[in-house]
Amino acid sequence: MDLKSGYPFWAIRGGLSAPLPALAADLDCDVAVVGGGITGALIADELAAHGHAVAVLEKRDVGWGSTSASTALLQYEIDTHLVDLAKRYGEADAALAYRACVTAIDWLHERAAGLDGVAFNACRSLYYASRRRHVRGLREEFAARERHGIEVEWWEADDVEAGYGFRAPAAILSRQAAQVDPYQMAQRLLRRLHRSGGAVHDHEEIVDLQATSRRVVLRTASGFQVRAGHVVLACGYENQRWLRKRVARNRSSYAFVSDPLPAALLGGLVDSLVWESARPYLYVRTTPDRRLLVGGEDDAVDIPARRDARVQAKAGTLLEKARALFPHLPLRPAFAWGGTFAETRDGLPWFGRHEQWGPRVLFAMAYGGNGITYSALGAQLLRATVERRRHPLGKLFSFERKG
Repeated sequence: MDLKSGYPFWAIRGGLSAPLPALAADLDCDVAVVGGGITGALIADELAAHGHAVAVLEKRDVGWGSTSASTALLQYEIDTHLVDLAKRYGEADAALAYRACVTAIDWLHERAAGLDGVAFNACRSLYYASRRRHVRGLREEFAARERHGIEVEWWEADDVEAGYGFRAPAAILSRQAAQVDPYQMAQRLLRRLHRSGGAVHDHEEIVDLQATSRRVVLRTASGFQVRAGHVVLACGYENQRWLRKRVARNRSSYAFVSDPLPAALLGGLVDSLVWESARPYLYVRTTPDRRLLVGGEDDAVDIPARRDARVQAKAGTLLEKARALFPHLPLRPAFAWGGTFAETRDGLPWFGRHEQWGPRVLFAMAYGGNGITYSALGAQLLRATVERRRHPLGKLFSFERKG
């Protein structure tokens, strides 16, 4: 799949990394992870840290798929409100998902702590009502989060204006959020694994997968076999090619990043994610060098050539919206891009086995607006699966749920 258009900022910011060694012989391991983006990197790191022999196979350069186009807002907030998830699955499971995402931010912070250059920054999240009629629903959502122990504050219009310089009818402020450079984090995790003796190979495409009750055998385009006790398919939005029935809908999202801006002008934006209640939603964050990253304008396009043609016009629309919110900022798109993303009907991810493949083939489909947060949870859930342990989210994030 052609997953992105334009000039994603992260690879430009840090530069492309050197390729990793090619696979030179057949390989045996405990777990083979197919996919070297941020999801595969987090899963491989979690498994290796707990004694599992891991092999990572990526058909592109590491991190060069959807990861390089991610805007990397690390949030506990799921695209589906807690109150709406509760209507689908009951309040206990809805709260479980939300609270797990809260803890995932801390888990990601711990993983980033030993890595240089990943630009991890703990911050706040401001979720504001785009229109006055959204305030009632936002108030209900605030009450539900507060009821389940999530640290939130209710902000009136004057609070929003004082804190961020724009008018909105109301907002929920959360203290648990973060930002990261996803491309560098995937690179650093996998290169650390490689230096410690783990098998990490890019430009290795899997052309065949055979699973039995005892093991999985992968065949690469270069003619080698990888034999594993389990395989984790962490191929991002390309994962659906391994399933006969689609479980998510591919869409396109767009973003631009401005020239560097003075911290004094950015004000509260320096340490915040800001996003709105309208759907599709506009969102903004800052980068380590004080650029404003603006994203949104999602559409149903799933054809790369059409997405390519829309990048500049979408960046123009995002620029107009950002200027309307922050007229004091001298915004100009320095880089603009678009990328594929996938969404499920309920806003939850898919992790674990699928009846089509049996127990040794595990899927990692961290789909949704907070995909990296889901990837953190998936890393822990899939390790538990490999180790034959139950995980609290095992059923809710599985293919057994009627999402």
